Amino acid sequence: MTHSLLGRDLLALADWNDTELLDVLETAAELKLRQQRRKAHPLLANRTLAMIFEKPSTRTRVGFESAMVQLGGHGIYLSPRDTQIGRGETIGDTARVLSRMCDAIMARVNDHATLVELAEAADVPVINGLSDWLHPVQALADALTIREHFGSCKGVKLVYLGDPNNVSNSLLEIAPRLGMDFAIGTPFVANVDQQLLAQARLQAAANGTKIIVTNDPLEAVKNADVLYTDVWVSMGQVVAEGHLEALQPFQINAELLAAANAGAKVMHCLPMHRGEEISADVADGERSIVFDQAENRLHTHKAVLVATVAGLALRRTKRLAA
Repeated sequence: MTHSLLGRDLLALADWNDTELLDVLETAAELKLRQQRRKAHPLLANRTLAMIFEKPSTRTRVGFESAMVQLGGHGIYLSPRDTQIGRGETIGDTARVLSRMCDAIMARVNDHATLVELAEAADVPVINGLSDWLHPVQALADALTIREHFGSCKGVKLVYLGDPNNVSNSLLEIAPRLGMDFAIGTPFVANVDQQLLAQARLQAAANGTKIIVTNDPLEAVKNADVLYTDVWVSMGQVVAEGHLEALQPFQINAELLAAANAGAKVMHCLPMHRGEEISADVADGERSIVFDQAENRLHTHKAVLVATVAGLALRRTKRLAA
């Protein structure tokens, strides 16, 4: 089936409509099944992905590079030492060159404006592998994981606990569109992105869901189905005095998990610091689905690439609920 995402960028989840997001999740589920059955799926044979990394990564690099191999193509890792950007070549010129040689560009960058500049100059799809503002490929993997464990995203209450960041921003983008209630529990309520919050509230109102922002961790996790957290100190972040102390009540631990719904699951986008944003017993406990979540980065990466580079949307034999 041909797909409307052919040749399209993914800088933010707002770039794609609800149907396109669901199609990508459906494609990811199908590709995961094929991989589990060791059924070859060389849908991007002889295609090349340029992978620009301004900061190191485990899941983003291995996920995209493995995705290209399993799809029959090739990923080229480009560190800051591997391009001429650091020696004065413009982002635009780099994008134009890569567009002549590769079929897509994935970039993991410090500044979201770098992605915008890449996309404006490139003639091939540009995929946001992470920026300081958004992390859409992570949110797609999170949605796939929730669907797997709950059967659907609709009716699920997802709670993000900790410091508002690019991950919580992308969850704000996707949760109400897939029918989830979404809560952010943080001592830094003023740091929640107001533009994304306003848009999420509009989408929640249209879909009959709720968006909650609170500085009370118990209020946040009430009736929660999924508790989600991220590191309290992001890569390169300068920590203000009192930052970690303020976050302590938002640690996902046995006590906070007990205040959520019975059987609530725990998610973390990794890497995690056991004993800081999450206790070791919860991180490694039976309610944790963090490694399902990590694996699903691979399958959603493949789905994004298949959609944008080959224009394909795949279907499971039995279509999953939203």
